[in-house]
Amino acid sequence: MIERKGIVLAGVQSGCGKTTATLALMQFLRAQGISIAPFKAGPDFLDPLWHQAVTGRISCNLDTQMMGEQHCRQQLAAHADTNLAIIEGVMGLFDGRSGVGGKGSTLDLARTIELPVILIVDAKGMSGSIVPLVAGFQNEAAKSGVTISGIIANRVGSEHHASLLSSALNEHGMPPLIAWIAKNAPTLPERHLGLKMPDETDIPDFSSSLHVEQEPLLNACGNLNLSTEPQPDEKPQLCGQSIAIAKDAASCFIYQSNLDWLEAQGATLHFFSPLKGEAIPTTADAVWLPGGYPELHAERLSTSATWPSLKAHIEANKPLLAECGGMMLLGEKIIDHQGKHWPMCGALPITTQMQPRLAGLGYRDDASGAKGHEFHHSTRITDDDIPTAFTLSRGDQGIRYKNSRSSYIHWWFPVAPETTAAWFKAAA
Repeated sequence: MIERKGIVLAGVQSGCGKTTATLALMQFLRAQGISIAPFKAGPDFLDPLWHQAVTGRISCNLDTQMMGEQHCRQQLAAHADTNLAIIEGVMGLFDGRSGVGGKGSTLDLARTIELPVILIVDAKGMSGSIVPLVAGFQNEAAKSGVTISGIIANRVGSEHHASLLSSALNEHGMPPLIAWIAKNAPTLPERHLGLKMPDETDIPDFSSSLHVEQEPLLNACGNLNLSTEPQPDEKPQLCGQSIAIAKDAASCFIYQSNLDWLEAQGATLHFFSPLKGEAIPTTADAVWLPGGYPELHAERLSTSATWPSLKAHIEANKPLLAECGGMMLLGEKIIDHQGKHWPMCGALPITTQMQPRLAGLGYRDDASGAKGHEFHHSTRITDDDIPTAFTLSRGDQGIRYKNSRSSYIHWWFPVAPETTAAWFKAAA
């Protein structure tokens, strides 16, 4: 095998089995002694945790809308110590911010990093119909210069069913069936924001459900030869800054690239756990409260010993950035799915209430150039006229109190370095 290869695993739609196929292939390839660099297309926090659980390596996000093309290429190039980069797509191949194969789509990412695509098809109840389905995807992808090099069929009823699919593809000159997954394959547990976290359950063993051979799979991969433009030398903007970051089961939605960026800017990072009641270090110049699942741990958080130090930090006019679940921690209370009220920090005069349906979804662009993504099942209730924290054409404008900024948006720090650095600096 050529030393550095890569492949994009894309679906025909959400729910077709992308993550199952991705994890199954990762397990198989690791068993063959092949080192894997995992990646996830789009603004997803949970799939990367599963990638890491299977591969033992941190999985990084790649998103042409939120990160930009050059940064996606840089991310891939930074993981040159592995044999194979496996990138799990987002939604269907052509689904992005808008249009067909536009920014943020798996297709646009495959085009940007110049890798072929293995298309994952839910083949339940299908035989010959796989041909026009694949042909349509293949023809549309080709318009952007993207090759579909193979097919993985999910929820296949039997070996005979797999042979029907394979024969139909071969007879009509379609990409080959390089793997199939049995209909009785293990499933991944889900909840309202997607998959459960891997540390909450056993990692399934897909070895008896995945039918694949190494050579055809690797033949479907492409050579990963990424040349990135040299970046201008920039003076780090957070030298000497100490940033305290909430990190535990309730505060776990953290892009690895954001941590890397903060450190590259000269900041020293300290982690604390609101679930454990850990106080914010008195030496912290700024605080970052990422998103996560506070609603699942509301009872324990309701008595957290962290709150006095968090309130003191805010009242001292020190910088704080809170994202989604992190914002929920700062409010007076959380009302969970069962209607129970749980007191929180009380640093902000807000209440957040869980909803049975998705309450917000989409990419968000601040007037400053900062970019992020919004995805939540709660709504914010406030009686006071609090200034907004951000200026967006669409999405949650957030709230600003003293030198704290809170909203439902998960930000991608490197895309707007001056703006982001300012969020973590003391007010002038």
